Amino acid sequence: MRTLALIAAASMAAMPATAQAQMSDAQVVAEVEALTSRVEKLEGVRAIKNLQRAFAYYVDRGLWNEAAALFADDGTIELGIDGVYAGPERIGEYLRRLHGGQEGLIYGQLNEWVTLQPAITVADDARSATARWRDLGMLGQYHEHAEWRDGVYENAYVREGGVWKISRIHLYVNFVVPYARGWARLNEGEGLVRSQTSLDYPPDRGPSADYQGFPAVQIPPFQAPHPVTGRPVE
Repeated sequence: MRTLALIAAASMAAMPATAQAQMSDAQVVAEVEALTSRVEKLEGVRAIKNLQRAFAYYVDRGLWNEAAALFADDGTIELGIDGVYAGPERIGEYLRRLHGGQEGLIYGQLNEWVTLQPAITVADDARSATARWRDLGMLGQYHEHAEWRDGVYENAYVREGGVWKISRIHLYVNFVVPYARGWARLNEGEGLVRSQTSLDYPPDRGPSADYQGFPAVQIPPFQAPHPVTGRPVE
C-alpha cells in the first residue's frame, strides 16, 4: 500500500493540472494501478538478477547453506542428468556432496559458476517469473584436473511475503570437458555424464528431460513467449 501511495503521489505530481481535472477518480485509480504493476515488474527483474547472481557467488565459494536458503520451501534444483532435488535441505546437501563434501572450498579448488545473458519474464501479477540464463563453468583442482562447463538455465522464481525466492533451477548441461582437450575433441556422449554424487545420494525424482549433450544440438524449451510476437518459441 505504501508503494501504491508513493506511485500515486508521483504520478499525480507529474501530471498537468488540466489533465488531473479532466480525469475521473476511476481513471486515476486505473492509472495508478498500471504504474504500480510496471514498477513491481521492474523491481522483480532487478531482484531476480540479484538472486541468481547471489546463488552463483555462494556456490563459487562453497557457501552451500547460503545458496540453499535462496530457495522456496518447495524449490528444486536439477543439474544435467543428475535428477531433481527438492527442498532447501536436500539442495544444500546435494551441492555440498557434489563439490567434495566439505563446507567451503579446499585449497586449489576452482568452482566458478559464471551466469550470463539473463532473459527474465515477470508474470503480470508480479508474484512469479521465469528466466533463461547462459552458464559458463570453470572447474578444477590445482595440479590435478581442470574442466569447462557449458549450458543453459531455464529457471523459475516466486515472490513470497514480498521477497523473491528461487522456485526452480534447471541447468541443461551442454558439456563438461577437460580444459586441455576442449570440446573439439570430445567423444560422442562423453560430455554429459551423471555425477557420482547423484548415485551415492539419489535425487528425489529422475531427470525431467531427455538430454542430449554436445555435439548434438539441443535447444532447451523456452518457458517465455517470443518478446515481439508473443507466440510460443518452438
